[in-house]
Amino acid sequence: MSRLALMLYSLLIYLLRPVLLLLFVWRSRADAAYRQRFAERFALQAITPAQQGGLLVHAVSMGEVVAATPLIEALLRDYPALPLTITCTTPTGSARIRQHFAAQIATGRVYHCYLPFDTPGANRRLLHKLAPQLVLLLETELWPNLLHAAKAHQVPVFLVNARLSQRSARGYRRFVWLVKPMLQQLTAILAQDNATARRFNTLAGRDKGAPLAVRAGNLKYDMRIAPDLAQRAAALRADWGTRPVLVAGSTHAGEDEILLTALQLLRQQQPDLLLILVPRHPDRFDSVARQIETQGLKFVRRSRDQAVTPDTAVLLGDSMGELMLWYQAADLVFIGGSLIPRGGHNPLEAMCLAKPLLSGPHVFNFALAYQLLEQHAAVRWVSDATTLAEQVQALLGDPAEQQRLAVAGLQLYQQQGGATARILAKISQQALATPVPLPGELRWCAPALAAELHDAPLFTPAWWQTQQAVTGHSVGRNTVYFVRASGAETDWVLRHYYRGGLIGKLNKDWFAPVPVARSRALAEFGLLLWMRQAGLPVPAPVAARYQRRGFGYSADILLERIPQSQDLFHYLQQQALASAQWQQLGVVVARLHQAGVYHSDLNCHNILLDAKGQFWLIDFDKCARRSGTDWWSEPVARLQRSLQKELALRAAFYFTTDNWQVFITGYQQQLAAEAEIH
Repeated sequence: MSRLALMLYSLLIYLLRPVLLLLFVWRSRADAAYRQRFAERFALQAITPAQQGGLLVHAVSMGEVVAATPLIEALLRDYPALPLTITCTTPTGSARIRQHFAAQIATGRVYHCYLPFDTPGANRRLLHKLAPQLVLLLETELWPNLLHAAKAHQVPVFLVNARLSQRSARGYRRFVWLVKPMLQQLTAILAQDNATARRFNTLAGRDKGAPLAVRAGNLKYDMRIAPDLAQRAAALRADWGTRPVLVAGSTHAGEDEILLTALQLLRQQQPDLLLILVPRHPDRFDSVARQIETQGLKFVRRSRDQAVTPDTAVLLGDSMGELMLWYQAADLVFIGGSLIPRGGHNPLEAMCLAKPLLSGPHVFNFALAYQLLEQHAAVRWVSDATTLAEQVQALLGDPAEQQRLAVAGLQLYQQQGGATARILAKISQQALATPVPLPGELRWCAPALAAELHDAPLFTPAWWQTQQAVTGHSVGRNTVYFVRASGAETDWVLRHYYRGGLIGKLNKDWFAPVPVARSRALAEFGLLLWMRQAGLPVPAPVAARYQRRGFGYSADILLERIPQSQDLFHYLQQQALASAQWQQLGVVVARLHQAGVYHSDLNCHNILLDAKGQFWLIDFDKCARRSGTDWWSEPVARLQRSLQKELALRAAFYFTTDNWQVFITGYQQQLAAEAEIH
């Protein structure tokens, strides 16, 4: 992201922060939760080390939390060793998280907090304290400083269940100088529909070639219904008798008046009709109550546990987390936010419960869902109090049409599922380590490492010696130990990180503080884990350690040793490589570059050849993944210089100019072959 653009954006956020705080205080008049937990808004809260190294899921408010719940539950199931953090922005979202995941929060399996204001410092603090391996943002939660901080911490970020209306895309294009580089910092966008994917790819400049955004479907089609929901709704209906029930869910200012007017018209012919009115925002509960009172309608408030009697006209749903209950208890459902230019709200909760739907014309926020409903004649459209009253009256008098609408909506819902599975499949492509927080250190372990070794003194050579498990060592600038754990099929390489050059003479192995994921050992471990999953010929990582030492840290890593192998430096002193082998080596290096991996010190000492004739690349300290292609020639030139240097220094070193040309031929052929595929 442009440094200037980010600076201007950050300045704006800093200027707005006092206004936001005052807004929270003002909103706290209706909901005290807005003035609580302010430390979390700045990421100043204490977070235990046990929460480090896991997954972070952010859903802005209650609707998004509900949508994300099946995905979060699947993550808890599929990644039992990873801590999970769930963040949100609003008190309603927080209440839903605390309610639904109460057991997991109590045991420490889930950590919950607010996402802080989008300032550089707050995001750095949050990511430093959590050190997540992957961040999942729901729908449209794109925050420039959060994405910038994640990239600086080398944390991949997915935007999942992404949606972007045509109207919003037009708005984003006005700020393309900020939006385009922000989107390019995302690892992937998993969109609800193809139109959203196209809009995001256009904004990101990725509408040609490899797309950033792909369709994964809408998580809300994977919603799970509480097993006791039907029973609780039936109990309510039994108390209310046989009267018809209309639910108006997620209404906004300007709609309640229309709905109450429609109710007055309906009661002239259907005097026992009960309207359950559910405002979208809690801070409007009291004002809506006053509107109902002004209309002269008898009403009760759910928050006061007042009983619905035969002469009750309106039940005000001024409680949290009960919208699905009201929908289950309904005969007809009107989806709010659609009679005014608000863009509508999600119709899927009502669809999955097989309820006949009514909506106003303003549904651009959920255009695809309503387009499908329209195509299958599964929604009734209204525009004002009169048409709403007419449609409700017609449906109440036609049970067969009610049933047809309900079944059509349910069938559509069932046909569109599967988003959770597709998102999980994409997440499974990320190489995720098992974090092991210990006093004074954080370890990342390979998923295959036996659990009993997670907290063993793996990085202490003396411990391996007491186990009689040291099989050898290599002495160069520093000593590297070869060890073999009980039951392991191959040796492991135990390496402590040392500083080089003049600094290394003064400060042998202490490193200045950096984000945990960028520390020497964890960065190399994570890169190797990813490369192994990508099928690149590199050693398998076993475990890595970030050990706090005063203001900074020290680092260690365990890797699988490539059996029966020799580095290219020693091999070429004894015999020449065949032309086919030089060509094969060119292909290996090209594959590394096509995968976007920059080897900062590619030389003949860091290339191994095993007994089967396969090449392996090693020593990825201070290496990283990079985008673009402008850097590809640099490691190739470095390898050539290292070969030429050894040739000049040694009487016997089997390397010629012709060998290098064959290497380049293999390198270029691999690049060309990949280009043809794409």
